[in-house]
Amino acid sequence: MTAGFQLDALDLAALLCSRVCHDVINPVGAIVNGLEVLEDEDDASMKTFALDLIKKSARTASARLQFARIAFGAAGSAGASIDLGDAENVARGFIQDEKVTLNWTAPRLFMPKNKVKLLLNLLVVAGSTIPRGGTISAKVMGEAEAPTFEIVALGTNSRIPQGLTGLLAGEPENGSLDSHVIQPYFAGLIARAAGMDVKVEAIDGGSRLTATTA
Repeated sequence: MTAGFQLDALDLAALLCSRVCHDVINPVGAIVNGLEVLEDEDDASMKTFALDLIKKSARTASARLQFARIAFGAAGSAGASIDLGDAENVARGFIQDEKVTLNWTAPRLFMPKNKVKLLLNLLVVAGSTIPRGGTISAKVMGEAEAPTFEIVALGTNSRIPQGLTGLLAGEPENGSLDSHVIQPYFAGLIARAAGMDVKVEAIDGGSRLTATTA
């Protein structure tokens, strides 16, 4: 089913670029700050602190770019498949930190590109329901061509963002989009391209996202 709301391709590209820049600007800024400390400080402890900051921030920036390459980018030619093991690696790098723990249960197999992109994007959507952190559990079931995804996010003060269901369905609540909400809208586009239906529901202590083959 085609959504009634239509977004210009140039606007979609611009908003996704803004989203990716938002994800990497903080760690890149921290790298710059760390380099400035190395240049200006003579204190050994401050230099050690700056080096640790640079190393941590560089890893974070790299992880976020690797994730974006698959979740938002082409990541291969048309019709390409992606190894779920690679998807797990980039998902852990992007999501798992001191606030969020990722549990991943999936067979090691190659899956059509758009289905893997959807899985990764749904992990980001799940993360938006636990703003204070918690646990995200992702499970992939079924065959590569007709899988089922189940993602459960549990955390303190979990809530489903207003308008999320409409964004996934391709119908923004106020009829417009910005970089703050483009990601779930894009997830809906990927779902329809992959021939999958997405359902979001509140559960005790969190939320559950399910994607099934249409």
